[in-house]
Amino acid sequence: MAITVGTGFLVQPSSSLSFLGRKSCKPTLDVAYRFLPARPGPIRFSHRTVVQAQQRPTWLPGLDPPPYLNGTLAGDFGFDPLGLGEDPENLRWYVQAELVHARFAMAGVAGILVTDLLRVTGISNLPVWYEAGAVKFEFASTETLFIVQLILMGFVETKRYMDFTNPGSQAKEGSFFGLEAALEGSEPGYPGGPLLNPLGLARDIKNSHDWKLKEIKNGRLAMVAMLGIFVQASVTHAGPIENLVEHLSNPWHKTIIQTISSTS
Repeated sequence: MAITVGTGFLVQPSSSLSFLGRKSCKPTLDVAYRFLPARPGPIRFSHRTVVQAQQRPTWLPGLDPPPYLNGTLAGDFGFDPLGLGEDPENLRWYVQAELVHARFAMAGVAGILVTDLLRVTGISNLPVWYEAGAVKFEFASTETLFIVQLILMGFVETKRYMDFTNPGSQAKEGSFFGLEAALEGSEPGYPGGPLLNPLGLARDIKNSHDWKLKEIKNGRLAMVAMLGIFVQASVTHAGPIENLVEHLSNPWHKTIIQTISSTS
């Protein structure tokens, strides 16, 4: 009586190979055979190879990410259509630049929404956000405020750049007016301590990938929101809360389509 021997192979991109037959096997080099009764005749050997590729989330499903974006960075979904991150040094700088812009965008969106809500509800007589920069303050002139902001922001950004070029240099004693322990930076771009991390979240920054991912996702969403707020203010000449109230007053006729058609 003749028998048929069948062997199935599953090749995965890992350090070991798994060979699967009728039953699933251990994740080590192994072979499973199955013996099935066959009609009389010569022995037949069947061989089937199945290649399964590991999948990782990408900004466009099915797209192979560039090799320098290997998924180790927080929020890395393989998006770099212009190849800006091919140089490792440039990639380090772009990561920090995105992080800073994301944080400014989150602060900006929160400030615009809160002040606009106070203004629309009549709680406070605040100017709309795109006119706030033109407001004259009694305690100081515009030139004075500009110079003070230039000095303070210039100092902070210079210290940040120094820590980027020489990680850990700004945590040394005497490098930040004795506030080193209060800031307690863990790695470039992630300061901590009681002042900047009062809740003690992500103290072990090396094992805080989830926190980094949440921050950069919210930051990217805030940057898109800021772009929308800019365009909205340019078209409607109103704040986001005021636009929302107008839309809710007549949802079927106060939409982006009617707004664009009326302005055009």
